[in-house]
Amino acid sequence: MIDKIYSDALASLQDVQDGATILIGGFGGAGMPHTLIDALIAQGARDLTVVSNNAGNGTTGLAALLAAGRVRKIVCSFPRQADSFVFDELYRSKKIELELVPQGNLVERIRAGGAGIGAFFTPTGYGTALAEGKETREIDGRNYVLEYPIRGDFALIKAEQSDRWGNLTYRMTARNFGPIMASAAKTTVAQVAEVLPLGALNPENVVTPGIFVDRVVKIEGQDGAGR
Repeated sequence: MIDKIYSDALASLQDVQDGATILIGGFGGAGMPHTLIDALIAQGARDLTVVSNNAGNGTTGLAALLAAGRVRKIVCSFPRQADSFVFDELYRSKKIELELVPQGNLVERIRAGGAGIGAFFTPTGYGTALAEGKETREIDGRNYVLEYPIRGDFALIKAEQSDRWGNLTYRMTARNFGPIMASAAKTTVAQVAEVLPLGALNPENVVTPGIFVDRVVKIEGQDGAGR
């Protein structure tokens, strides 16, 4: 019997190894899997590479993971915001490496990782510092930059509902990067607000099929803001 439900968040992350690449969903606080991140901190893995849209907000979630000294490198689109002081301090003191990726390129690189695409050409970033050292090509009179896929050892995402097979639905904008990250990781862990019996989810509402999800953790009291 297929049953991907885990009793608690820490149990779902026990095999995360030092040096792992972790894809973490969330657009700011929306869709950020706070409980899974807290469990990752407690689990103790170090020297991580984190791929996310932001570099943390305030002192919770991804910012707390950075503050714990667990992240060697972050790949993101928006590292600096009014409340990104944890990342700022680490970066200015050269305690963390940053790979800055335009948001559209970040999404497409993750999607390519999940789709099995070897590489792709994009016009975004051509002629800027972001294209330095990368292969370029002119196609039909337009210049492009070659970008490579992003894949993760683990994806930590937040969804609204699941069944024991791992089929997922999302709550509005909390969906953001979750579906593509789920497809691009070797192991996908989803925290959800509700686990329903098989057949209770409307197939038309399932965004991420269970084939892309390995573990599901039900979080009591999870709300739309990401807690």
